[in-house]
Amino acid sequence: MDTNRALEKEKKLKEILLQMERVIIAFSGGVDSTYLLKVALDTLGEENVLAVTADSESFPPSELKETKRLAAALEAPHQIIEMSELAIPGYAENDANRCYFCKKGLFERLSPLLQEKEFKNLTFGLIKDDLGDHRPGVQAAVDNNVRGPLAEADMSKDDIRIRAKELGIDNWDKPSLACLSSRIAYGERITIEKLKKVDEAEQFIKGLEIRQVRVRVHNEIARIEVEPSDMMRLLEHHEEIDTFLKSLHFKYVTLDMKGYKSGSMNNMLERGALLS
Repeated sequence: MDTNRALEKEKKLKEILLQMERVIIAFSGGVDSTYLLKVALDTLGEENVLAVTADSESFPPSELKETKRLAAALEAPHQIIEMSELAIPGYAENDANRCYFCKKGLFERLSPLLQEKEFKNLTFGLIKDDLGDHRPGVQAAVDNNVRGPLAEADMSKDDIRIRAKELGIDNWDKPSLACLSSRIAYGERITIEKLKKVDEAEQFIKGLEIRQVRVRVHNEIARIEVEPSDMMRLLEHHEEIDTFLKSLHFKYVTLDMKGYKSGSMNNMLERGALLS
């Protein structure tokens, strides 16, 4: 059964964590990093675990608040650091390696904490599912000796959701997260104004009881992705959505008929459609 498979993988995860001894976890508040934090606490004890969240331009304020809530619920040591992704050379230009620059900047910001707080390993919520897509951030992790224990234990998103639910982690079914910059088409410069527009647009649509949404930015076009099952609800509110998004200075508001797909901007890379 899937439950037994997930439990076996969790045993492997615990073995990996025991070998690591003392870990810092890059904590985003998504189900993957929350589950990793919970298992690390149960396996190593809170004195050997530190969750660290980077507060940056591409991290929605609502998600920062959620990391604080989750860490408190798990009784996890939690530190928030300030960082500016837009100040990282190469990031704002938003080419196909944007995630490399982002993760490199994050890991370089976190690395001094290892020595300062006497921890042995820096980790993040990489999972098995992440290994087949265009993920420059994975190479940044390799280059900076950052480990992904969940992926090392061969854990998929389904495995993690199964175990997170069984462990009583209340965000076990939380929709997948991605930084706000991932909404902006490759080749289009990232600015703080665009990131705020995306966050406001998505928060508005979520307020219509739509859990999973991406507002993808193609210059003046807002391309909305939701689950196919939510498309009718979106269309029921099409006038107010159109009005609100245009108040954010989008000229056109569209619905992607294929629905939500993680990493859909990578289709541009497949077509070689990067802009200069």
